[in-house]
Amino acid sequence: MAGSTLTWLGHSAFRMDTSGGKRIYVDPFLDGNPKCPASEKEPERVDLIALTHGHGDHVGSTIELHERFGCKVLAPVELSDWLALKKDVKGAEGNDPNKGGTWRWDGIEVSLTDAHHSSSSNELEYLGEPVGLVFSLEDGKRIYFAGDTNAFGDMALIRRIYEPEVAVLPIGDHYTMGPKEAAVALELLGVKRCVPCHWGTFPVLTGTPQELQKLAPDVEVHMIEPGDTVTL
Repeated sequence: MAGSTLTWLGHSAFRMDTSGGKRIYVDPFLDGNPKCPASEKEPERVDLIALTHGHGDHVGSTIELHERFGCKVLAPVELSDWLALKKDVKGAEGNDPNKGGTWRWDGIEVSLTDAHHSSSSNELEYLGEPVGLVFSLEDGKRIYFAGDTNAFGDMALIRRIYEPEVAVLPIGDHYTMGPKEAAVALELLGVKRCVPCHWGTFPVLTGTPQELQKLAPDVEVHMIEPGDTVTL
């Protein structure tokens, strides 16, 4: 059985290929994402989409991908209801946990954690609170997607309860935490590997992985570019 991999699609969009053969997209901002590789804008398969919050640069191509593939869509309850009731995303129906809850599907578990940010549609409809996502995959790998957040003390609880091995953290600054806060987040989470995201997409997102690595020398900060893949 091949190992699970994570491919960065620019900004906070990721494709995860699991050891069990599933293809999962997290915050699939593909169309309109200036950093998404052309080869990744038209997926060949989607089994699950998982969303951290309702901003357009995270919901991204969810509706279009669901229409094409009929995939499951996992989102916190208010965002899930909005997708199901207002956007006719049938794959969101019932896949609507909230913070502290764990969603289970065919050997995969996704637990929702706190995140300190905001959540609304492009039309400024309130879509509930943002969340982080901790995936436990078929091979036991545990990956934490922080979503758009600042550092907060209860990341220590995420460490204690879910024990993630890899943290996917925003580092761009301005709209999320920058490298300084991300370094503290890594300390609180206790992980030894970090995949940085939400940087370099737009000029205002000035944080860099190199800066984070200097501030967190004991953590492996993956120096990836959009389209690159890491083994989990």
